[in-house]
Amino acid sequence: MESTGGDGKAPGGPRVLVVGGGIAGLGAAQRLCGHPAFPHLRVLEATARAGGRIRSERSFGGVVEVGAHWIHGPSRGNPVFQLAAEYGLLGEKELSEENQLVETGGHVGLPCVSYTSSGVRVNLQLVAEMATLFYGLIDQTREFLQAAETPVPSVGEFLRKEIRQHVAGWTEDEETKKLKLAVLNAFFNLECCVSGTHSMDLVALAPFGEYTVLPGLDCTFSKGYQGLTNCMVASLPEDTVVFEKPVKTIHWNGAFQEAAFPGETFPVSVECEDGDRFPAHHVIVTVPLGFLKEHLDTFFDPPLPAEKAEAIRKIGFGTNNKIFLEFEEPFWEPDCQLIQVVWEDTSPLEDPAPALRDAWFRKLIGFVVLPAFGSVHVLCGFIAGLESEFMETLSDEEVLLCLTQVLQRVTGNPRLPAPKSVLRSRWHSAPYTRGSYSYVAVGSTGDDLDLLAQPLPADGTDAQLQILFAGEATHRTFYSTTHGALLSGWREADRLLGLWAPQAQQPRPRL
Repeated sequence: MESTGGDGKAPGGPRVLVVGGGIAGLGAAQRLCGHPAFPHLRVLEATARAGGRIRSERSFGGVVEVGAHWIHGPSRGNPVFQLAAEYGLLGEKELSEENQLVETGGHVGLPCVSYTSSGVRVNLQLVAEMATLFYGLIDQTREFLQAAETPVPSVGEFLRKEIRQHVAGWTEDEETKKLKLAVLNAFFNLECCVSGTHSMDLVALAPFGEYTVLPGLDCTFSKGYQGLTNCMVASLPEDTVVFEKPVKTIHWNGAFQEAAFPGETFPVSVECEDGDRFPAHHVIVTVPLGFLKEHLDTFFDPPLPAEKAEAIRKIGFGTNNKIFLEFEEPFWEPDCQLIQVVWEDTSPLEDPAPALRDAWFRKLIGFVVLPAFGSVHVLCGFIAGLESEFMETLSDEEVLLCLTQVLQRVTGNPRLPAPKSVLRSRWHSAPYTRGSYSYVAVGSTGDDLDLLAQPLPADGTDAQLQILFAGEATHRTFYSTTHGALLSGWREADRLLGLWAPQAQQPRPRL
């Protein structure tokens, strides 16, 4: 059956290619495959698995999340939560009304224990006091959203300026003041993990508050986040996803002929690393921003318009990694969920000398305690920035030895047994990712994310919607999240539905 639409030059319906099989690409594919106007759709995935930065691995006798960890804001307005619920992937607690109504403000909960680097436990009252100060200031950054100008360019500088004023009013002894600053520094490091950045000095102040937090107590998938993307793949027609098919160059704004389609011309031709070429009317690019940054000069032919290339260069994209440690016996309390590590003599008011080789681990924020699987006890450490990228270059043995020494030091127990094994993410080294997620960097604004999301060609006079862009870095208010990625994939699918089947557009959930 021939379908006409758009410019009507696609007998049998348009050929659509999705580059990247993460949740954005799968979301777009799922939406289009459910429509008769799109019988010819392929997803080209560079690796041997779908899911992208959603990556669950069987390890330690259970499942660990090497990539995305939580559903942030699991409530009705969150499409990832809705989809996971539809697929039956969430438990009763996660689905409860009570959980959906919790307002966390997007802030991480307090630790159940806080250790200093000299093996002393920090008074949790002091930790709570510093958390209130820190998160109060983070919330204050929203005041600059509509401001014509900001007092300083970055979130980091704003926090420091405010903290200096608070410190001036502190009346405790010098030791306590130093400890309070070290605790604040731990919250800075934690915020670097949340923002996926090396330093909060790189994060722009004015647009920082545009990031939107949905209600709901962040939750996890007991059987793995990847169960969600696996279900999405399974819902697509067989062989829709082509694995181990990295794309080298997207040739666009052309008139490409293909032997398999005599008499037809295509505006786009996607050239793969193995030499295969796929003709297309539309290509939805969903690759991570880190990959786009690295391959900007070769991935598009002709090159992207200057302002789009500039947006790709300006938007931030950093690294947040996890280090999983498996223990024979837990050294922490049974109900403990977060262990904080406070590095003494650090302060957010002073620039640390970056000594990566000897001190990379000082960026570690501590450990999240994973739910025990049977008799297996696992801690998950988080570390962001250049220190995190340096950690990727070390061997498992070096990381294990180093963190064993750290734990012996902070617990004050030099005989604490070493972990049985280690597993870690290496998102910066991953060739098709090159980092973790995006943030709005100093020198960029939310407009850059919107600009990145705009399809090409920009003028709309030539063959329309040749290249469309999706992925977390294209969502102005939900960047860095799986729900931002999914919504962006739906957005681009809807754009094509609007061109080819305007009468059949599905209503999008209102957000």
